[in-house]
Amino acid sequence: QVQLVESGGGLVQAGGSLRLSCAASGGTFSRNAMGWFRQAPGKEREFVAAITWSFSITYYANSVKGRFTISRDNARNTAYLQMNSLKAEDTAVYYCAAARPSTSGAALTTPYEYEYWGQGTQVTVSS
Repeated sequence: QVQLVESGGGLVQAGGSLRLSCAASGGTFSRNAMGWFRQAPGKEREFVAAITWSFSITYYANSVKGRFTISRDNARNTAYLQMNSLKAEDTAVYYCAAARPSTSGAALTTPYEYEYWGQGTQVTVSS
């Protein structure tokens, strides 16, 4: 099975940047699309970004498009989320996830299409 470990969260001022990393072990990382989700207190877990294993096609939530960039390094079994121009509303626990093989397109925006999840990393954006 795939195991995922996030890192890079922390406290940052509004307008600042953070880069989250997600290290994967086990399974076949290169065949899994990867996604980032976040969950703020009292809110449902929401889609942030996803990237396919083939051709690195990316998808973004409208709320982060133009500010966040998802990428992956299959040789390092690692996915990344570069977050720029952070806002207070970006404050949440961020989770990386690995989708089932062959999952693609709009399905990657739903958490139900992901088999493996990391433990989450806290991102707090101060005003």
